[in-house]
Amino acid sequence: MLLADIATLLVNSLTWAMATFLVAAGLTLVFGTLHILNFSHGGFFMIGAYGAYSLAQALGGGSSVAFYLFGSLVAGVFVALLGLVVDRLVLRRLAGVEDAYVLIATYALLLVCEGATKLVWGLNYHSVMPPAALDGAWLLGDAVVPRFSLFIIGAGIVVFVVLEVFLNRTGPGRLVKAIAVDPWMARLLGVNVRWVYTATVAIGFALAGLAGGLLLANQTLSPTLASAFVIQAFGVIIIGGMGSISGAFFGSILLGLIDAVGQWLLPGLPGLPFFVAMTLILLVRPQGLMGKRH
Repeated sequence: MLLADIATLLVNSLTWAMATFLVAAGLTLVFGTLHILNFSHGGFFMIGAYGAYSLAQALGGGSSVAFYLFGSLVAGVFVALLGLVVDRLVLRRLAGVEDAYVLIATYALLLVCEGATKLVWGLNYHSVMPPAALDGAWLLGDAVVPRFSLFIIGAGIVVFVVLEVFLNRTGPGRLVKAIAVDPWMARLLGVNVRWVYTATVAIGFALAGLAGGLLLANQTLSPTLASAFVIQAFGVIIIGGMGSISGAFFGSILLGLIDAVGQWLLPGLPGLPFFVAMTLILLVRPQGLMGKRH
């Protein structure tokens, strides 16, 4: 029974970790390039989830994995288009502004997202069943492993690998990293920095919408969904190192494991191990696990 409990704990912690990383990936990418901490990111994740839900309802639902992935991709494209509008109207005006004003502005945008969600989809709770192939569970000895949990874990790993390959193995990705370090020099070399910023924002928002679609069957839809996930996402990117994709990935795994063990040992204090661990890690390493001192 002990081995079964350990296996269940590992699956639960990795599921939490990869779900949180999927939300945090776009937030980390935008901050690492534009150095803008977008507090509204959780709102656009929520809009992506609601968008995927509406598409499933409009098309009469679907029980295939391919349909589920298609809805997630459509949600990603939809939120990316919203991101272009936000970039034009809000983010460009925040360049060079003090961090406190950036947080206030993007938090106000989060409230706009929540209000728009209530206006369009109402206050009722909604839920979606996983595709038939991802429903149910496998038995590994005495351990019960939900198929949808493995899907989330796989999706998080795939997104991490794609982002790492893009940023470190491709020309456009290296250009994004170079501009994040020294946009002034990039302009001198003839790089269209504004275009790269806009493309990065679109990708970051697309990741938020994609995460909303992929995690659609993992939670109940409500207008409070954004606030619940954005706190976890911020915790992960702070622990991992602001702007570091790999830091966010490994930080989410560490915090997921700590949170799962904490819930096992202290079931009456949900969430406490997460915040205690975050505090202790920052006391020891203020720049995060994979961040750099400035």
